[in-house]
Amino acid sequence: MVKIVTVKNNRGLRKFVKFVNDLYKNNEYFVPDLIIDEVNTLRKDKNPAYAFSEAVFFLAYIDKKIVGRIGVMVNQKSNEKWNQNSTRFTHFDFIDDFEVSSKLMETAINWSKEHGYTKIHGPLGLTDMDHQGMLVEGYEELDMFITIYNHPYYIDHMAKLGFTKEVDWIEYQLTVPDKPLEKYNRIAEIVKKKYGYKLIEFDKKKDILPWAPAVFDLYNTAFAPLFGTTELSKKQIKMYVDTFFGFVNPDFIKIILNKNDDIIGFGITIPSLSKAMQKAGGRLLPFGFIHILRSLKKNDILDFYLVAVHPDYQGTGANSLLLDSVLKSAIKNGIKIGETGPELEDNYMVQTMWKDVERRQHRRRRIFKKAI
Repeated sequence: MVKIVTVKNNRGLRKFVKFVNDLYKNNEYFVPDLIIDEVNTLRKDKNPAYAFSEAVFFLAYIDKKIVGRIGVMVNQKSNEKWNQNSTRFTHFDFIDDFEVSSKLMETAINWSKEHGYTKIHGPLGLTDMDHQGMLVEGYEELDMFITIYNHPYYIDHMAKLGFTKEVDWIEYQLTVPDKPLEKYNRIAEIVKKKYGYKLIEFDKKKDILPWAPAVFDLYNTAFAPLFGTTELSKKQIKMYVDTFFGFVNPDFIKIILNKNDDIIGFGITIPSLSKAMQKAGGRLLPFGFIHILRSLKKNDILDFYLVAVHPDYQGTGANSLLLDSVLKSAIKNGIKIGETGPELEDNYMVQTMWKDVERRQHRRRRIFKKAI
């Protein structure tokens, strides 16, 4: 018999987070969550997104063993922006037992109804910077550190639970060329002369930090029209700066300025942490941090975390200037493969960035929705 228990403290949150690492322990494609970071993301006293959000978390047990989990979140900013009355399900993981998945989702839906909501969708986090989107293609591809991995049976459960597609993201794997692409280099030189664009590159991590707030201000502008996004607050920006910029290699951070020295584009790319996190098993200590440091210094896979160009400057060659610089750094550092991360399937502007690079669309992930 399945028993549902509400998570009430930080010890329970740790069990909630750790469950997925145990569920996929022997899966060669799954990348473990860094337990301490995930717990802090879900803690109300650690994540500034709770200033406009709320959340509750549940664990499913059979005979005192955890067999599933689900969270329910409400982002009031998002509901106001997108004119919705929705809750979000998150961290929905379970053994292949429909009684487990249905009991968990029933609990999430009942909580949502009791609080007056008329729709539930997900998997989504508190913000679009969190893990989101259930994997529906690419189960035999090594996952990224910033995305969700799940078994194929999840999709069958979602159908039986009455959920339908709301939106999909697609992901590309890029083959890094042996030498810089002449086309990108030519366009890069043209736009620098024609528009006065300037490319900012870095030698030291400390030189990047002063630019970080302006980078995330541009993020707020560039990503505003995209599904599920909400503007990041100053406290959220500080949290993400502390998170992202702790992992950066200066060679892979790019900023583009216009002739007035305003930031109009940026690229945050990071050597893949997937294999390092597998070795670390979700823990920094005692040796996890060593695997991470090694991965940042020596790697042949580059993850594209955040890439953006200001809407007013899209189509002016700024994208080519950005990608030309990223590819040159990748070649210099022995990178063979690039992973784009999730892109909305109808975000054709960002997908045109990869049209001149050998690529394959190898993963797809989905947000499911249901009226309640």
